[in-house]
Amino acid sequence: MAVQRWTDEMLDELALSLVELRDNIDGLRITAQALLQVAAQQQRDTELAKQDMELAKQDIELHRQDIELAKQEMELFKQRQAESDQRFNILLEEIRYLRRASQGDEIDS
Repeated sequence: MAVQRWTDEMLDELALSLVELRDNIDGLRITAQALLQVAAQQQRDTELAKQDMELAKQDIELHRQDIELAKQEMELFKQRQAESDQRFNILLEEIRYLRRASQGDEIDS
């Protein structure tokens, strides 16, 4: 087995390769850190979006309840209006009856 000696040129190439390798590793480290920051920001954005979605769902539920309450109030209003109309019609019939009775008394006199 022959022993190979390192020449200055070979050592310079090796040193240059090591510098390039270190630069590549540093570049990968910077890229990895940037990707981690992007991922962390996306995670925060996702959490905020989930919170916004939950708030929107709660708002929708509150609006649904408001609509249901408004429907119930409308039904109650309609019922009271119908009762009021019925009382009005009864009073109107009583007035007509009394007028007819009064007119009949005037004719008899």
